Amino acid sequence: MSNVFFVGCGPGDPELITVKAKKLIQKADVVVYSGSLIPEPILKLCKKGKLHDAAKLVREEIFDLLYKNAKKDKLVVRLHDGDPAIYGAIREQIDNLEKKGIESTVVPGVTSFLASAAALGTQLTLPGVTQTMIITRAEARTKVPKREQISELAKHQATLIFYLSVHLLNKISKEAIEGGYKKTTPVAVVYRASRKDQKIIIGTLTDIASKVKAEKITMTAIVIIGDVIKPKSYEYSKLYDKTFTHGFRKAKTK
Repeated sequence: MSNVFFVGCGPGDPELITVKAKKLIQKADVVVYSGSLIPEPILKLCKKGKLHDAAKLVREEIFDLLYKNAKKDKLVVRLHDGDPAIYGAIREQIDNLEKKGIESTVVPGVTSFLASAAALGTQLTLPGVTQTMIITRAEARTKVPKREQISELAKHQATLIFYLSVHLLNKISKEAIEGGYKKTTPVAVVYRASRKDQKIIIGTLTDIASKVKAEKITMTAIVIIGDVIKPKSYEYSKLYDKTFTHGFRKAKTK
């Protein structure tokens, strides 16, 4: 029996797919992909395999496709946008396959918050500002543990990154301020990061919701809150400081 490959295809730009992912798609006998989130040029890499749109299927149907084809020793790819490990629902699929004796392999991909940082030309961990990123989603139909409420996470004053939440920006802004962020804290919203129709909206916690509403953006966007978006000041990294020693370089002397 064959493995099932859970493959991340990146944030949208077809050139940001990994070499390994590209080879697997080209060789695949069966590809179950995440609907319209997968760019057409990437689907076209599948020359000989049969494509199945997971957006039109329920959990049991997806599992059945993966299991039955793997059992026939076919090369099966479950194709996810971005990286499969982030809001990809792969744990349940892997566990169910394992119960049936099918092994799985995960192939990482460039996730959209990294593509968003690249679009912004910014650094998400900045010395003197923050060394921490928190990746989360706002609560809606999918519940969030109390300890992970936005107002609780905001207490860390870290770079706060939201998936699947741009339609809840009013709620996010309100709770972030309640948790301790200043009203003037910069916020960036990147719509369809890395794609040709990418949009970047910059604001603060007080005006970002209205700016995004004016652009009619309600989905497929990353929200990033934090001073790293527009830092007033920061420290230089010690890594390349002439007085800082580490295992790969001795301190320079005058």
